[in-house]
This record gives sequence, structure tokens and C-alpha cells, in this order.
Amino acid sequence: MTDYCELVEAEAARLVELVTGADPTTPVPTCPGWTFADLVTHVGTTHRWVLHILTTRTRERIWSRDVPNGLEPGQSGDPAWLAAGAADLLAAFRATEPDTPLWSWGKDQHAGYWARRMLFELVIHRADAELALGLEPVIPQATALDGIEEFLDNLPYAGWVTKRLAELGAEGATIHLHATDSPGEWTITQGPAGRIAWEPGHAKGDAAVRGPVGDLLLLLYGRRSPDTLAVFGDRAWLDRWLAKANF
Repeated sequence: MTDYCELVEAEAARLVELVTGADPTTPVPTCPGWTFADLVTHVGTTHRWVLHILTTRTRERIWSRDVPNGLEPGQSGDPAWLAAGAADLLAAFRATEPDTPLWSWGKDQHAGYWARRMLFELVIHRADAELALGLEPVIPQATALDGIEEFLDNLPYAGWVTKRLAELGAEGATIHLHATDSPGEWTITQGPAGRIAWEPGHAKGDAAVRGPVGDLLLLLYGRRSPDTLAVFGDRAWLDRWLAKANF
């Protein structure tokens, strides 16, 4: 978990840097309807939720809306509040063994799950802030490779997403992702009730996407258009799947 803590620390610092001094009413186009104030409040609230899970060692489901975030009703977080929450969360991660049993909404019911999850929560929302400011997100290759697999690992357990994927039908249809700047390939197969399966390696796929691994990660999260990447096969299927899969 130490490596994840270092990465979380760096990503949190970058996000705080981006929003400090920025107009809190700045729109965030990749999160329609959000402003920087909404983005900061969401991330800081998420940090305090996970901090609660870590410090109480809860084994029961609890959602962020059920955990106080220290703000008054209707109040938005600011950069200092965001930084304080990130610091408290990091301290809790460093004081907790990664194999400590805890509730999570994924398959892995241990503290280490949350360190990995919070890294990619920050990576994607840092990219949101950069895109809102007209900056191009850069995601280290190793982080992006792990991020794709973290996304695919979690997807079958995100019930709010699998409900949408179930609307597609198309059981057995596949999507292949191929990184062009690192050794990474993945095949996603649409399963029953919207639950997906995935495996590493090469496959033809009903639709295939090739591009830099950071862009593939942003594609999965709906932050990068397929138009910016090389797409092969059934583009309509790819578009439909991506529209339903983003969590």
C-alpha cells in the first residue's frame, strides 16, 4: 500500500494546486453540470467517507452521504478543506495494514482496495480539472495500466453500472483495448445481466481501440472521445457500451 500512498499524495497535491486560485464557478465539461466547487466538494467528501471506513474498521455497507463531511448544508469545499481531507486520509492509509478487513463496494474487502480506488478517483478528477483549464492530462504509463485493470475489476460490482449495461443485451459481444505505448492489451466480454468479464491479451473483438494507455484509461471513464483514438470494427457498439459503462 506504500506505493499507492505515494501516488495518492502526489495526485492530491496536483489537484489542490489546480483548484487553488481558480474561480470556483469554473465549469467542468467532463462532469456536466459541475463547477470546480462541485468537483472539490465531491473529492473531499469521498476522502472523508473512506477515512470513516478506515478509522471505524466498518464491515457494513455505508455510503458517502451517510458520513459528515464537515461542511454546512449547501456549503462547498475549498482547496484548504480538500488538502486537509487528503492529508487525514493519507495518514489513515499509512496507519492501516493493507490486509485489514473492511467493507468496500468491490470484490476486495480489505483496506488495500481503498488505497487503489482513491488513487484513480484522484487521477480522473485531476484530469477533469486539467481539461477544464485547457491543459492536457498526462498519466504515467504504469499508473494507467493499473487503472484500466482496476476499472475492469470493479465494473462487475458496480450495480448502478451493470443495470445500464444490461439494457444493451449483446451478451458475448467484445471490446478489445490495445495500448500502443506500453505492453497492455485487454478483451472485455459483455456477460449476462450486464456483468462483464475481462482478460489480458490479444483478441480481435467486435470493436477494438488502439492508442496510448493513458488515453485508453480516460476513454473508459468517458473523458476521452473514441474520435481521438484508432477504432476498428463496430463503432456503434463501442459507443453504446462506453455510454453505459462509465462509473
